[in-house]
Amino acid sequence: SLLSSFNNCEDMSSVYDFDPITGNIPATKVEITVSLCVLYTQGVETKQWREFGRTEVIDNTLNPDFVRKYILDYFFEEKQNLRFDLYDVDSKSPDLSKHDFLGQTFCTLGEIVGSPASRLEKPLGGIPGKKCGTIVLSAEELSNCRDSATMQFCANKLDKKDFFGKSDPFMVFYRSNEDGTFTICHKTEVVKNTLNPVWQPFTIPVRALCNGDYDRTIKVEVYDWDRDGSHDFIGDFTTSYRELARGQSQFNVYEVRIMINSRGCTKTVSYVLELTSLFLITHNDLDIDCSTGNPSQSTSLHYMNPYQLNAYAMALKAVGEIIQDYDSDKMFPALGFGAKLPPDGRVSHEFPLNGNMENPYCNGIEGILEAYHQSLKTVQLYGPTNFAPVVNHVARYAAAVQDGSQYFVLLIITDGVISDMAQTKEAIVNGAKLPMSIIIVGVGQAEFDAMVELDGDDIRISSRGKLAERDIVQFVPFRDYMDRTGNHVLSMARLAKDVLAEIPDQFISYMKSRGIKPNPAPPPYTPPGHTHHHTQI
Repeated sequence: SLLSSFNNCEDMSSVYDFDPITGNIPATKVEITVSLCVLYTQGVETKQWREFGRTEVIDNTLNPDFVRKYILDYFFEEKQNLRFDLYDVDSKSPDLSKHDFLGQTFCTLGEIVGSPASRLEKPLGGIPGKKCGTIVLSAEELSNCRDSATMQFCANKLDKKDFFGKSDPFMVFYRSNEDGTFTICHKTEVVKNTLNPVWQPFTIPVRALCNGDYDRTIKVEVYDWDRDGSHDFIGDFTTSYRELARGQSQFNVYEVRIMINSRGCTKTVSYVLELTSLFLITHNDLDIDCSTGNPSQSTSLHYMNPYQLNAYAMALKAVGEIIQDYDSDKMFPALGFGAKLPPDGRVSHEFPLNGNMENPYCNGIEGILEAYHQSLKTVQLYGPTNFAPVVNHVARYAAAVQDGSQYFVLLIITDGVISDMAQTKEAIVNGAKLPMSIIIVGVGQAEFDAMVELDGDDIRISSRGKLAERDIVQFVPFRDYMDRTGNHVLSMARLAKDVLAEIPDQFISYMKSRGIKPNPAPPPYTPPGHTHHHTQI
Protein backbone atom coordinates (compact mmCIF):
# COMPACT_ATOMS: atom_id res chain seq x y z
CA SER A 1 0.00 0.00 0.00
CA LEU A 2 2.82 2.47 -0.36
CA LEU A 3 4.84 4.15 -3.05
CA SER A 4 8.30 5.40 -2.40
CA SER A 5 10.90 7.64 -3.88
CA PHE A 6 14.29 8.00 -2.45
CA ASN A 7 16.85 10.59 -3.06
CA ASN A 8 20.55 10.04 -3.38
CA CYS A 9 22.15 13.08 -1.73
CA GLU A 10 25.72 13.11 -2.98
CA ASP A 11 27.29 16.21 -1.52
CA MET A 12 25.44 17.68 1.41
CA SER A 13 26.61 20.88 3.03
CA SER A 14 27.94 20.78 6.54
CA VAL A 15 25.54 21.12 9.39
CA TYR A 16 24.88 24.07 11.65
CA ASP A 17 24.86 24.41 15.44
CA PHE A 18 21.73 25.36 17.33
CA ASP A 19 22.35 27.74 20.23
CA PRO A 20 19.93 26.79 23.04
CA ILE A 21 20.82 29.92 25.05
CA THR A 22 19.95 32.49 22.41
CA GLY A 23 17.44 30.25 20.66
CA ASN A 24 18.97 31.21 17.33
CA ILE A 25 17.52 29.54 14.26
CA PRO A 26 20.10 27.00 13.06
CA ALA A 27 21.81 28.25 9.94
CA THR A 28 25.03 27.94 8.02
CA LYS A 29 26.23 31.15 6.44
CA VAL A 30 27.50 30.86 2.89
CA GLU A 31 29.04 33.58 0.78
CA ILE A 32 28.28 34.08 -2.90
CA THR A 33 30.82 35.84 -5.10
CA VAL A 34 29.00 38.10 -7.57
CA SER A 35 29.74 40.26 -10.62
CA LEU A 36 27.97 43.35 -12.02
CA CYS A 37 24.90 42.14 -10.40
CA VAL A 38 21.85 42.76 -8.22
CA LEU A 39 20.72 39.84 -6.06
CA TYR A 40 17.05 39.39 -5.18
CA THR A 41 15.67 36.90 -2.66
CA GLN A 42 12.07 35.70 -2.67
CA GLY A 43 9.74 35.87 0.34
CA VAL A 44 8.61 32.39 1.39
CA GLU A 45 4.94 33.30 1.83
CA THR A 46 4.48 36.41 -0.32
CA LYS A 47 6.64 35.23 -3.24
CA GLN A 48 7.69 38.89 -3.65
CA TRP A 49 11.23 39.51 -4.92
CA ARG A 50 13.20 41.78 -2.59
CA GLU A 51 16.56 43.31 -3.43
CA PHE A 52 19.20 41.73 -1.18
CA GLY A 53 22.21 43.72 -2.38
CA ARG A 54 24.27 44.81 -5.33
CA THR A 55 27.93 44.76 -6.26
CA GLU A 56 30.13 47.77 -6.83
CA VAL A 57 30.67 48.92 -10.41
CA ILE A 58 33.79 48.04 -12.41
CA ASP A 59 34.58 50.11 -15.49
CA ASN A 60 35.28 48.89 -19.00
CA THR A 61 35.34 45.11 -18.78
CA LEU A 62 33.32 42.24 -20.17
CA ASN A 63 34.55 39.88 -17.43
CA PRO A 64 34.23 41.77 -14.15
CA ASP A 65 35.63 40.33 -10.93
CA PHE A 66 33.95 42.06 -8.00
CA VAL A 67 35.04 42.49 -4.42
CA ARG A 68 31.59 42.67 -2.85
CA LYS A 69 30.10 39.33 -1.83
CA TYR A 70 26.68 38.35 -0.56
CA ILE A 71 26.46 36.63 2.80
CA LEU A 72 23.26 34.62 3.08
CA ASP A 73 21.90 32.34 5.78
CA TYR A 74 21.64 28.91 4.16
CA PHE A 75 18.95 26.55 5.47
CA PHE A 76 19.23 23.03 4.11
CA GLU A 77 15.55 22.36 4.69
CA GLU A 78 14.18 25.44 2.90
CA LYS A 79 13.78 26.34 -0.75
CA GLN A 80 15.59 29.67 -1.02
CA ASN A 81 14.88 31.20 -4.42
CA LEU A 82 17.46 33.63 -5.82
CA ARG A 83 17.46 35.93 -8.85
CA PHE A 84 20.56 37.60 -10.28
CA ASP A 85 20.11 40.60 -12.60
CA LEU A 86 23.12 42.01 -14.46
CA TYR A 87 23.41 45.60 -15.68
CA ASP A 88 25.71 47.80 -17.72
CA VAL A 89 25.92 50.88 -15.51
CA ASP A 90 25.71 54.16 -17.47
CA SER A 91 25.41 56.74 -14.69
CA LYS A 92 25.65 57.15 -10.94
CA SER A 93 21.86 56.80 -10.57
CA PRO A 94 20.72 54.08 -8.13
CA ASP A 95 17.59 53.63 -10.29
CA LEU A 96 18.14 50.36 -12.18
CA SER A 97 15.77 51.39 -14.96
CA LYS A 98 18.35 54.04 -15.96
CA HIS A 99 20.91 51.31 -16.81
CA ASP A 100 21.15 48.74 -19.59
CA PHE A 101 19.84 45.30 -18.57
CA LEU A 102 22.32 42.58 -19.61
CA GLY A 103 20.45 39.44 -18.51
CA GLN A 104 19.33 37.45 -15.51
CA THR A 105 19.25 33.97 -14.08
CA PHE A 106 17.20 32.18 -11.41
CA CYS A 107 18.25 29.34 -9.10
CA THR A 108 17.96 28.17 -5.51
CA LEU A 109 20.70 28.48 -2.92
CA GLY A 110 20.44 24.69 -2.55
CA GLU A 111 21.29 24.26 -6.24
CA ILE A 112 24.54 26.18 -5.77
CA VAL A 113 25.54 24.45 -2.53
CA GLY A 114 24.53 21.05 -3.98
CA SER A 115 26.57 21.46 -7.17
CA PRO A 116 29.99 19.77 -7.51
CA ALA A 117 32.50 21.89 -5.54
CA SER A 118 29.51 24.22 -4.81
CA ARG A 119 30.05 25.81 -8.23
CA LEU A 120 27.11 26.29 -10.59
CA GLU A 121 27.39 27.68 -14.11
CA LYS A 122 24.18 29.06 -15.61
CA PRO A 123 23.31 30.81 -18.88
CA LEU A 124 21.93 34.33 -18.58
CA GLY A 125 18.57 35.01 -20.21
CA GLY A 126 15.79 37.54 -20.14
CA ILE A 127 16.44 39.26 -23.47
CA PRO A 128 14.47 37.49 -26.23
CA GLY A 129 16.58 36.27 -29.14
CA LYS A 130 19.86 37.31 -27.51
CA LYS A 131 22.65 35.24 -25.96
CA CYS A 132 23.54 37.01 -22.74
CA GLY A 133 26.61 34.99 -21.75
CA THR A 134 27.05 32.86 -18.66
CA ILE A 135 27.37 33.45 -14.97
CA VAL A 136 29.25 31.29 -12.48
CA LEU A 137 27.86 31.03 -8.97
CA SER A 138 30.04 29.63 -6.25
CA ALA A 139 29.30 29.26 -2.55
CA GLU A 140 31.61 28.63 0.34
CA GLU A 141 30.63 28.06 3.92
CA LEU A 142 31.99 30.75 6.17
CA SER A 143 33.78 29.85 9.37
CA ASN A 144 32.44 31.18 12.66
CA CYS A 145 35.54 33.37 13.06
CA ARG A 146 34.24 36.90 13.69
CA ASP A 147 37.59 38.63 14.14
CA SER A 148 38.50 41.57 11.95
CA ALA A 149 41.88 43.09 11.10
CA THR A 150 42.86 46.66 10.28
CA MET A 151 46.08 46.89 8.27
CA GLN A 152 48.09 49.41 6.31
CA PHE A 153 50.67 48.91 3.54
CA CYS A 154 53.24 51.14 1.94
CA ALA A 155 55.67 50.47 -0.92
CA ASN A 156 58.85 51.88 -2.31
CA LYS A 157 60.88 51.41 -5.46
CA LEU A 158 64.31 49.99 -4.59
CA ASP A 159 65.58 50.07 -8.14
CA LYS A 160 66.27 53.64 -9.23
CA LYS A 161 66.76 52.71 -12.86
CA ASP A 162 64.12 52.83 -15.56
CA PHE A 163 60.89 51.52 -14.00
CA PHE A 164 57.50 52.80 -15.08
CA GLY A 165 58.19 56.44 -14.41
CA LYS A 166 55.61 57.65 -11.87
CA SER A 167 52.72 55.23 -11.45
CA ASP A 168 49.19 55.11 -9.99
CA PRO A 169 49.43 51.90 -7.97
CA PHE A 170 46.70 49.94 -6.18
CA MET A 171 46.68 46.53 -4.45
CA VAL A 172 44.22 43.67 -4.90
CA PHE A 173 43.90 40.97 -2.19
CA TYR A 174 42.64 37.45 -2.99
CA ARG A 175 41.88 34.59 -0.65
CA SER A 176 42.41 31.04 -1.87
CA ASN A 177 39.36 28.80 -2.07
CA GLU A 178 39.08 25.16 -1.11
CA ASP A 179 39.25 24.16 -4.79
CA GLY A 180 42.55 25.98 -5.41
CA THR A 181 41.04 29.00 -7.17
CA PHE A 182 41.29 32.58 -5.86
CA THR A 183 38.49 34.99 -4.94
CA ILE A 184 39.02 38.75 -4.76
CA CYS A 185 38.31 40.04 -1.25
CA HIS A 186 39.70 43.59 -1.09
CA LYS A 187 40.93 46.31 -3.41
CA THR A 188 42.79 49.38 -2.10
CA GLU A 189 42.29 52.87 -3.39
CA VAL A 190 44.57 54.14 -6.18
CA VAL A 191 47.45 56.36 -5.02
CA LYS A 192 48.10 58.75 -7.92
CA ASN A 193 51.46 59.71 -9.44
CA THR A 194 53.99 58.17 -7.08
CA LEU A 195 56.73 55.58 -6.79
CA ASN A 196 56.40 55.36 -3.01
CA PRO A 197 52.70 54.89 -2.26
CA VAL A 198 51.22 54.80 1.24
CA TRP A 199 47.73 53.29 1.12
CA GLN A 200 45.01 54.15 3.61
CA PRO A 201 44.45 51.64 6.45
CA PHE A 202 41.55 49.25 5.73
CA THR A 203 39.51 46.90 7.91
CA ILE A 204 38.51 43.46 6.69
CA PRO A 205 36.84 40.47 8.43
CA VAL A 206 39.39 37.69 8.92
CA ARG A 207 37.00 35.18 7.39
CA ALA A 208 36.86 37.29 4.22
CA LEU A 209 40.67 37.10 4.00
CA CYS A 210 41.08 33.42 4.73
CA ASN A 211 37.73 31.96 5.87
CA GLY A 212 39.14 31.71 9.37
CA ASP A 213 42.02 29.44 8.27
CA TYR A 214 45.13 31.34 9.37
CA ASP A 215 47.46 29.29 7.15
CA ARG A 216 45.43 29.59 3.95
CA THR A 217 47.27 31.37 1.12
CA ILE A 218 46.49 35.03 0.57
CA LYS A 219 47.60 36.41 -2.79
CA VAL A 220 48.28 40.12 -3.33
CA GLU A 221 48.64 41.70 -6.78
CA VAL A 222 49.83 45.22 -7.49
CA TYR A 223 48.63 47.17 -10.55
CA ASP A 224 49.25 50.51 -12.18
CA TRP A 225 45.81 52.06 -12.67
CA ASP A 226 44.72 53.09 -16.16
CA ARG A 227 41.68 55.22 -17.00
CA ASP A 228 40.47 52.82 -19.73
CA GLY A 229 40.41 49.82 -17.42
CA SER A 230 43.49 48.09 -18.91
CA HIS A 231 45.51 48.30 -15.69
CA ASP A 232 49.19 47.29 -15.96
CA PHE A 233 50.29 44.40 -13.78
CA ILE A 234 53.26 45.39 -11.60
CA GLY A 235 53.77 42.17 -9.64
CA ASP A 236 52.39 39.89 -6.93
CA PHE A 237 53.30 38.04 -3.74
CA THR A 238 51.66 35.51 -1.40
CA THR A 239 51.33 35.49 2.35
CA SER A 240 48.97 34.10 5.01
CA TYR A 241 47.03 35.62 7.84
CA ARG A 242 49.39 33.96 10.32
CA GLU A 243 52.29 35.83 8.67
CA LEU A 244 50.40 39.13 8.53
CA ALA A 245 49.48 38.77 12.21
CA ARG A 246 53.19 39.09 13.09
CA GLY A 247 52.73 42.78 12.35
CA GLN A 248 55.45 45.19 11.28
CA SER A 249 58.60 43.08 11.00
CA GLN A 250 61.01 41.61 8.44
CA PHE A 251 58.40 38.85 7.92
CA ASN A 252 56.02 41.32 6.34
CA VAL A 253 58.31 42.94 3.80
CA TYR A 254 57.50 41.58 0.32
CA GLU A 255 59.70 42.06 -2.71
CA VAL A 256 57.86 42.10 -6.02
CA ARG A 257 60.24 41.38 -8.92
CA ILE A 258 59.24 41.82 -12.53
CA MET A 259 61.05 41.59 -15.84
CA ILE A 260 60.81 44.63 -18.09
CA ASN A 261 62.06 45.13 -21.59
CA SER A 262 63.80 48.45 -22.14
CA ARG A 263 65.54 49.41 -25.40
CA GLY A 264 65.93 45.78 -26.45
CA CYS A 265 67.47 44.49 -23.20
CA THR A 266 65.61 42.70 -20.43
CA LYS A 267 66.23 43.48 -16.78
CA THR A 268 64.67 42.77 -13.40
CA VAL A 269 63.35 45.60 -11.27
CA SER A 270 62.10 45.43 -7.70
CA TYR A 271 59.20 46.99 -5.92
CA VAL A 272 58.98 46.44 -2.14
CA LEU A 273 55.73 46.34 -0.18
CA GLU A 274 55.69 46.55 3.58
CA LEU A 275 52.97 46.03 6.15
CA THR A 276 53.32 49.09 8.38
CA SER A 277 50.61 48.28 10.95
CA LEU A 278 48.05 45.62 11.84
CA PHE A 279 45.37 45.74 14.55
CA LEU A 280 43.35 42.61 15.29
CA ILE A 281 39.89 43.05 16.80
CA THR A 282 38.74 39.77 18.38
CA HIS A 283 35.06 39.05 18.98
CA ASN A 284 34.51 36.40 21.66
CA ASP A 285 31.63 36.25 21.60
CA LEU A 286 9.14 9.57 -1.26
CA ASP A 287 6.64 6.01 0.08
CA ILE A 288 2.92 6.82 -0.62
CA ASP A 289 0.19 4.76 1.05
CA CYS A 290 -2.11 3.36 -1.61
CA SER A 291 -4.43 1.39 0.68
CA THR A 292 -6.95 4.17 1.16
CA GLY A 293 -9.71 3.45 -1.31
CA ASN A 294 -10.56 3.94 -4.96
CA PRO A 295 -8.79 6.98 -6.45
CA SER A 296 -11.87 7.81 -8.52
CA GLN A 297 -13.91 8.41 -5.32
CA SER A 298 -13.60 11.80 -3.65
CA THR A 299 -13.38 10.18 -0.18
CA SER A 300 -10.08 8.50 -1.13
CA LEU A 301 -6.84 10.16 -0.06
CA HIS A 302 -5.68 9.30 -3.60
CA TYR A 303 -8.69 11.04 -5.19
CA MET A 304 -7.59 12.38 -8.55
CA ASN A 305 -9.16 15.83 -8.45
CA PRO A 306 -8.58 17.43 -11.85
CA TYR A 307 -8.19 20.87 -10.24
CA GLN A 308 -5.72 20.26 -7.41
CA LEU A 309 -3.08 17.86 -6.13
CA ASN A 310 -4.16 15.27 -3.58
CA ALA A 311 -2.44 15.11 -0.18
CA TYR A 312 0.13 12.55 -1.39
CA ALA A 313 1.12 14.65 -4.38
CA MET A 314 1.27 17.86 -2.31
CA ALA A 315 3.52 16.26 0.30
CA LEU A 316 5.76 14.74 -2.38
CA LYS A 317 6.07 18.05 -4.20
CA ALA A 318 6.76 20.14 -1.07
CA VAL A 319 9.56 17.89 0.19
CA GLY A 320 10.87 16.64 -3.14
CA GLU A 321 11.40 20.06 -4.69
CA ILE A 322 13.89 20.92 -1.96
CA ILE A 323 15.72 17.64 -1.56
CA GLN A 324 16.13 17.07 -5.32
CA ASP A 325 18.69 19.92 -5.45
CA TYR A 326 21.19 17.64 -3.68
CA ASP A 327 20.93 14.81 -6.23
CA SER A 328 23.27 15.21 -9.18
CA ASP A 329 21.21 13.57 -11.93
CA LYS A 330 17.65 14.17 -10.59
CA MET A 331 16.70 10.57 -11.49
CA PHE A 332 14.75 8.94 -8.64
CA PRO A 333 13.64 5.32 -8.29
CA ALA A 334 9.96 5.42 -7.23
CA LEU A 335 8.28 2.30 -5.85
CA GLY A 336 4.72 1.43 -4.95
CA PHE A 337 3.43 -1.27 -2.64
CA GLY A 338 0.11 -2.57 -1.49
CA ALA A 339 -1.52 -3.09 -4.85
CA LYS A 340 -2.58 -5.85 -7.25
CA LEU A 341 -0.64 -5.56 -10.46
CA PRO A 342 -1.80 -6.32 -13.99
CA PRO A 343 -2.05 -8.65 -15.80
CA ASP A 344 -2.44 -11.43 -13.18
CA GLY A 345 -3.45 -9.46 -10.09
CA ARG A 346 -0.52 -10.51 -7.89
CA VAL A 347 -0.04 -8.36 -4.76
CA SER A 348 3.25 -6.44 -4.60
CA HIS A 349 4.95 -4.30 -1.96
CA GLU A 350 7.81 -3.18 -4.21
CA PHE A 351 6.66 -2.37 -7.71
CA PRO A 352 8.08 0.38 -9.96
CA LEU A 353 5.60 3.23 -10.27
CA ASN A 354 6.52 3.73 -13.92
CA GLY A 355 5.82 0.04 -14.63
CA ASN A 356 9.40 -0.64 -15.75
CA MET A 357 11.05 -3.36 -13.64
CA GLU A 358 14.42 -2.82 -15.35
CA ASN A 359 14.47 0.96 -14.88
CA PRO A 360 12.30 2.30 -12.01
CA TYR A 361 13.88 5.78 -12.26
CA CYS A 362 11.68 8.85 -12.77
CA ASN A 363 12.96 12.19 -14.04
CA GLY A 364 12.65 14.75 -11.24
CA ILE A 365 9.70 15.34 -8.95
CA GLU A 366 7.44 15.99 -11.95
CA GLY A 367 8.41 12.55 -13.33
CA ILE A 368 7.49 10.89 -10.03
CA LEU A 369 4.12 12.67 -9.90
CA GLU A 370 3.38 11.60 -13.47
CA ALA A 371 4.31 7.97 -12.74
CA TYR A 372 2.20 8.08 -9.55
CA HIS A 373 -0.88 9.31 -11.40
CA GLN A 374 -0.39 6.75 -14.19
CA SER A 375 0.01 3.88 -11.71
CA LEU A 376 -3.28 4.79 -9.99
CA LYS A 377 -5.01 4.15 -13.32
CA THR A 378 -3.39 0.74 -13.87
CA VAL A 379 -3.06 -0.98 -10.48
CA GLN A 380 -5.74 -2.02 -7.99
CA LEU A 381 -5.01 -0.73 -4.50
CA TYR A 382 -4.92 -3.59 -2.01
CA GLY A 383 -3.94 -4.27 1.63
CA PRO A 384 -2.12 -5.17 3.78
CA THR A 385 0.36 -2.29 4.21
CA ASN A 386 3.92 -3.56 4.59
CA PHE A 387 6.72 -1.04 5.05
CA ALA A 388 9.66 -3.43 5.49
CA PRO A 389 10.09 -4.44 1.81
CA VAL A 390 10.70 -0.88 0.62
CA VAL A 391 12.93 0.00 3.61
CA ASN A 392 15.03 -3.09 2.86
CA HIS A 393 15.02 -2.19 -0.84
CA VAL A 394 16.70 1.16 -0.08
CA ALA A 395 19.00 -0.52 2.47
CA ARG A 396 20.34 -2.79 -0.30
CA TYR A 397 21.36 0.28 -2.30
CA ALA A 398 22.87 1.95 0.79
CA ALA A 399 24.76 -1.19 1.86
CA ALA A 400 26.54 -1.22 -1.49
CA VAL A 401 28.00 2.29 -1.02
CA GLN A 402 29.31 2.81 2.52
CA ASP A 403 32.42 4.90 1.73
CA GLY A 404 30.61 8.21 2.28
CA SER A 405 30.33 9.08 -1.41
CA GLN A 406 26.53 8.65 -1.43
CA TYR A 407 23.70 9.09 1.06
CA PHE A 408 20.16 7.83 0.52
CA VAL A 409 16.91 9.44 1.65
CA LEU A 410 13.67 7.43 1.51
CA LEU A 411 10.46 9.47 1.50
CA ILE A 412 7.41 7.50 2.69
CA ILE A 413 3.96 9.07 2.40
CA THR A 414 1.36 6.99 4.26
CA ASP A 415 -2.01 6.99 6.03
CA GLY A 416 -0.25 5.39 8.99
CA VAL A 417 -1.75 1.91 8.83
CA ILE A 418 1.07 -0.63 9.11
CA SER A 419 0.75 -4.43 8.95
CA ASP A 420 4.37 -5.44 9.56
CA MET A 421 5.51 -3.32 12.52
CA ALA A 422 8.00 -5.88 13.86
CA GLN A 423 9.66 -6.44 10.47
CA THR A 424 9.75 -2.67 9.81
CA LYS A 425 11.44 -1.97 13.15
CA GLU A 426 14.03 -4.62 12.36
CA ALA A 427 14.59 -3.08 8.90
CA ILE A 428 15.07 0.39 10.47
CA VAL A 429 17.49 -0.89 13.15
CA ASN A 430 19.54 -2.53 10.35
CA GLY A 431 19.28 0.63 8.21
CA ALA A 432 20.65 2.78 11.07
CA LYS A 433 24.09 1.28 10.34
CA LEU A 434 23.90 2.42 6.69
CA PRO A 435 24.14 5.79 4.87
CA MET A 436 20.38 6.33 4.77
CA SER A 437 17.57 8.37 6.32
CA ILE A 438 13.80 7.83 6.22
CA ILE A 439 11.24 10.63 6.05
CA ILE A 440 7.60 9.66 6.84
CA VAL A 441 4.75 12.05 6.03
CA GLY A 442 1.40 10.92 7.48
CA VAL A 443 -1.70 11.87 5.46
CA GLY A 444 -5.35 11.56 6.48
CA GLN A 445 -7.02 11.73 9.90
CA ALA A 446 -5.87 8.41 11.41
CA GLU A 447 -3.92 8.05 14.65
CA PHE A 448 -0.21 7.94 13.90
CA ASP A 449 1.03 6.30 17.11
CA ALA A 450 2.96 3.64 15.17
CA MET A 451 4.68 6.31 13.04
CA VAL A 452 5.66 8.29 16.16
CA GLU A 453 7.18 5.09 17.56
CA LEU A 454 9.18 4.57 14.35
CA ASP A 455 10.39 8.18 14.58
CA GLY A 456 12.16 7.28 17.83
CA ASP A 457 12.65 10.85 19.09
CA ASP A 458 11.35 10.02 22.60
CA ILE A 459 12.35 6.37 22.81
CA ARG A 460 15.07 5.08 20.47
CA ILE A 461 13.65 2.35 18.22
CA SER A 462 14.75 -1.23 18.94
CA SER A 463 14.23 -4.68 17.51
CA ARG A 464 14.83 -8.00 19.27
CA GLY A 465 16.44 -6.13 22.15
CA LYS A 466 18.86 -4.32 19.85
CA LEU A 467 18.76 -0.51 19.88
CA ALA A 468 19.16 1.41 16.61
CA GLU A 469 22.70 2.77 16.36
CA ARG A 470 21.36 6.22 15.47
CA ASP A 471 18.04 7.94 14.77
CA ILE A 472 17.31 7.79 11.03
CA VAL A 473 13.52 8.40 10.94
CA GLN A 474 11.66 11.73 10.91
CA PHE A 475 7.82 11.72 11.01
CA VAL A 476 5.43 14.64 10.47
CA PRO A 477 1.59 14.58 10.19
CA PHE A 478 0.47 16.34 7.01
CA ARG A 479 -2.82 17.53 8.56
CA ASP A 480 -0.93 19.96 10.83
CA TYR A 481 -0.13 21.96 7.70
CA MET A 482 -3.62 21.97 6.15
CA ASP A 483 -6.42 24.51 6.44
CA ARG A 484 -9.77 23.61 8.07
CA THR A 485 -11.25 22.31 4.82
CA GLY A 486 -8.32 19.95 4.34
CA ASN A 487 -8.03 21.15 0.74
CA HIS A 488 -5.11 23.56 0.95
CA VAL A 489 -1.65 23.42 2.44
CA LEU A 490 -1.17 26.45 4.68
CA SER A 491 2.58 26.43 4.13
CA MET A 492 4.42 24.08 1.79
CA ALA A 493 7.64 25.73 2.98
CA ARG A 494 7.00 25.01 6.68
CA LEU A 495 6.04 21.41 5.87
CA ALA A 496 9.27 20.86 3.93
CA LYS A 497 11.29 22.59 6.64
CA ASP A 498 9.93 20.37 9.44
CA VAL A 499 10.23 17.22 7.36
CA LEU A 500 13.86 17.86 6.43
CA ALA A 501 15.02 19.37 9.73
CA GLU A 502 16.82 16.25 10.99
CA ILE A 503 18.49 15.17 7.73
CA PRO A 504 21.75 17.18 8.06
CA ASP A 505 22.40 15.87 11.60
CA GLN A 506 21.60 12.30 10.53
CA PHE A 507 23.95 12.65 7.57
CA ILE A 508 26.77 14.04 9.74
CA SER A 509 26.23 11.41 12.46
CA TYR A 510 26.71 8.60 9.91
CA MET A 511 29.90 10.15 8.51
CA LYS A 512 31.35 10.83 11.97
CA SER A 513 30.50 7.35 13.25
CA ARG A 514 32.43 5.85 10.34
CA GLY A 515 35.34 8.31 10.61
CA ILE A 516 34.62 9.53 7.06
CA LYS A 517 36.09 12.97 6.40
CA PRO A 518 35.05 15.29 3.55
CA ASN A 519 36.87 14.69 0.28
CA PRO A 520 39.90 16.87 -0.44
CA ALA A 521 39.18 19.94 -2.52
CA PRO A 522 38.53 19.17 -6.19
CA PRO A 523 41.20 20.28 -8.70
CA PRO A 524 41.20 23.99 -9.54
CA TYR A 525 38.64 25.04 -12.12
CA THR A 526 40.26 26.37 -15.26
CA PRO A 527 37.86 27.70 -17.87
CA PRO A 528 38.63 27.03 -21.51
CA GLY A 529 41.16 29.43 -22.96
CA HIS A 530 42.05 31.72 -20.04
CA THR A 531 41.20 32.36 -16.44
CA HIS A 532 38.72 35.25 -16.30
CA HIS A 533 36.41 33.71 -18.84
CA HIS A 534 33.10 33.98 -17.02
CA THR A 535 31.28 36.43 -14.89
CA GLN A 536 31.86 34.95 -11.43
CA ILE A 537 29.31 34.99 -8.69
